[in-house]
Amino acid sequence: MDISRQALFGRLTPTLFKALESATAFCKLRGNPYVELVHWLHQLLQAPDGDMQRMLRHAGADRALLEADLTRALAALPAGATSINDFSFQIETAVERAWVYATLAFGDGRVRGAYLLAALLKTPELRRTVLGVSRQFGKVQADDLVASLPAQVAQSPEAAEAAYDGSGLAPTAPGEASGAMGGAPAGRSALRQYCLDLTEAARAGKLDPVIGREQEIRTMTDILLRRRQNNPLLTGDAGVGKTAVIEGFARAIAAGQVPPSLEDVRLLSLDVGALLAGASMKGEFEARLKAVLDEADSSPRPVILFIDEVHTLVGAGGQAGTGDAANLLKPALARGALRTIGATTWTEYKRHIEKDPALVRRFQVLQIIEPEEAMAMAMLRGLVATFETHHQVLVRDEAVRAAVRLSHRYIPSRQLPDKAISLLDTACARVALSLYAPPKEVEFLRQQLQACDTEHALLAKEAALGAAPGKRLTLRMADLNTRCERIKAELALADGRWKRELGLANDLLACRRLLSQAPEQAPLATDEARCQLEAIEAELSAARASGPLVHTEVNEAVVAEIVSDWTGIPVGRMVADELATVMRLPQTLAARVIGQDHALALLGERIQTARAQLADPGKPVGVFLLVGPSGIGKTETALALADALYGGEQNLISINLSEFQEAHTVSTLKGAPPGYVGYGDGGVLTEAVRRRPHSVVLLDEVEKAHPDVHEVFYQVFDKGCMEDGEGRHIDFRNTLLLLTSNVGSDLLPDLLPDLLPDLCEGDASPPDLAALCEAIMPELRKRFPAAFLGRLVVVPYLPLAAGNLGRIARLHLGRVAARLQTQHGIALKYAEAVVDLIVARCPSGETGARRLTGFIEQVIQPQLARLWLTALSGKQDVAAIAIGRSGTEPGELTYDIEYRSGQGDAEPGNAEAGPALMPPAHP
Repeated sequence: MDISRQALFGRLTPTLFKALESATAFCKLRGNPYVELVHWLHQLLQAPDGDMQRMLRHAGADRALLEADLTRALAALPAGATSINDFSFQIETAVERAWVYATLAFGDGRVRGAYLLAALLKTPELRRTVLGVSRQFGKVQADDLVASLPAQVAQSPEAAEAAYDGSGLAPTAPGEASGAMGGAPAGRSALRQYCLDLTEAARAGKLDPVIGREQEIRTMTDILLRRRQNNPLLTGDAGVGKTAVIEGFARAIAAGQVPPSLEDVRLLSLDVGALLAGASMKGEFEARLKAVLDEADSSPRPVILFIDEVHTLVGAGGQAGTGDAANLLKPALARGALRTIGATTWTEYKRHIEKDPALVRRFQVLQIIEPEEAMAMAMLRGLVATFETHHQVLVRDEAVRAAVRLSHRYIPSRQLPDKAISLLDTACARVALSLYAPPKEVEFLRQQLQACDTEHALLAKEAALGAAPGKRLTLRMADLNTRCERIKAELALADGRWKRELGLANDLLACRRLLSQAPEQAPLATDEARCQLEAIEAELSAARASGPLVHTEVNEAVVAEIVSDWTGIPVGRMVADELATVMRLPQTLAARVIGQDHALALLGERIQTARAQLADPGKPVGVFLLVGPSGIGKTETALALADALYGGEQNLISINLSEFQEAHTVSTLKGAPPGYVGYGDGGVLTEAVRRRPHSVVLLDEVEKAHPDVHEVFYQVFDKGCMEDGEGRHIDFRNTLLLLTSNVGSDLLPDLLPDLLPDLCEGDASPPDLAALCEAIMPELRKRFPAAFLGRLVVVPYLPLAAGNLGRIARLHLGRVAARLQTQHGIALKYAEAVVDLIVARCPSGETGARRLTGFIEQVIQPQLARLWLTALSGKQDVAAIAIGRSGTEPGELTYDIEYRSGQGDAEPGNAEAGPALMPPAHP
């Protein structure tokens, strides 16, 4: 009588069964054609403990020699096979004989390692095989094995294991797919092993509520009720809620809100990962999938199969030319016997499924689109109760609205409602964490104090060893002690604030719990608790005057803080301070960009319109062409806008279009197309915007780019998007685009001969921008097509005059002073006569303020550096450097060095003259 391999191998304990699975994978890895007994023994003895290990150890076998013998036996096996044919006959014989010994000799219905070793040693053919592998097995006495075995393995881990109860090992002929680990184990349901019952999860309350997808659920129900082609395929971008539609359908089934024909169905989600896991042998995956399909078809209750990421099944399982798992689905889908719901993204649908027309016609595509903001808010409100229960926090409606609005605006790379849900969930987690963990301000101060203590210990060690000069070490120790005391004071203040806020927050939460639990029949107690709540809120608000350290609820500020962490945009730019920042934008820019108030006012007006959400939301924040001579502040405007609107100059993406004078350089901006060198690396523009979608994009010297490069930006200016070389959608709607050009700038002095002297004094009305634009427009039309100019705003920049140069000189000297103070603790002083000298020596001319900045960088900064290095080499501590104008030599500057007290005979006012020669003019 033939014994079913499935029933036979189902008697193995999990230890033996898993070792057999590992032996199968090990055999395939080595390229052996059959899974031999030595493979199984090798994997079985890899475990640190077990029946066989205990018996060999009791017999005195040499473990190292045994492993060496196994390795030598494995090396002697034939190799080079591309697939496994089957198990060797000896494995089946060993399991069969072990089952006999287990049943008859030990009265056990399972096969464990001790019974397997007994069968190997007491069966002559198998004994010759194992002794041929290693003589160490012969040390186990087979004659008294039955009597001594129970005592040897009484404490073995296998003693508590039950039989695996099936392994899915169907008998196969040599040369066929063995399916050794495929299918479902005997006595174990394939649907239960590889599927999750969503209807049971819905009845148990494990699925979140779904709001706003009623129409999609109704359409999907219509498709499922068809006689043929009753298989919906949900497509849409990642994060729009395809899986949520399925969960909503499962909740509808559990609630009985479906037609009678669907009331008793089971909605099962197929776990493709579990289906693929461990399917190393040819045909294993197909055997498992077929077992799932057969069981679903024969189930007494109707089954609807949901396959998430259905594109993963296309091409899975089979090798090239042998088909894939989708071919197993097609017959069942065509008959209508198996109702299947698939879900995938549009990209994967086009890449994998659309190429198979036979598979496409068996599905009915149901598109799931991204919801509008209002609908996304309704969806989030349905999840608020779930979040409050999970995180034990209060979620205000303003947080829901802020999560949708801010995520839609600042996280364009993801889709609603997924990004809003993630944002609100993270905000809830942060609020819950703040009630237990110290805030980041306190943690930061603690880390700073620890760093100071570490530095102090190192300096003390150096002082003890005499490794550092005494005077300089004393100064460093004094500065370090001052810094430590300051940090300790700040830490004590922050720690006290935190503990006070934490106590008030706990009192506030206790009052809220009391109000939520107070019965309606006790209005007096409720009123008293409400009054107490208001008093605590007022006290907590006063304690948070400099910002909250402990959050008691999820509100708009917390959500904005999370967005700030994700995008890098400071939180003040999003909530309360954003309005003030935008309203005073022209004044903020004017502090850095000198002499262009008319242009800054125009930029401010357009940006204010965009921030008020009155501009077209499908376009970038602004597209401006800054036209004017070199060195008058066009690039500085871009830096100032990045700092004011996006939180720092690091959010400026600068591209010099003079490097794109050939037509083929378009691919450098967008990325190389498929088949070309560089495909997949991304473009310099698209990749930068994709990583930093909230930034200022500066396209410098746009007139030097090839006309084909200009055409690339038409869609960006109009639609706020661009498709890169890989077909990805790059969103420019949150960027501010600034283009610079010198075209027509030579006309500006002739257009304003009388106005410029008054402008430099600051008492004239601003120039007529419309007239200026109209005057330079003919020159612009010679270099740019009308379609290009019509998509942007032309902003003329005027040449600089002497009065403006003085302000610029003070601005740059202030920056040098700030660097000197920050890096070396040295104050920089200068007289007004120094500014007059710089302006007199650096007329704007054709280079604007570049000669002025060159003078400061090439004359003043090197002199300051030489003075500081000289003082450093003389071990002198400089307190300040004063720059003045020489009274004897009109073209020279003087530098007075002030030393700190205790620096010997060096006195303040020790003057040193330095040349004020002009650097060569820029061409």
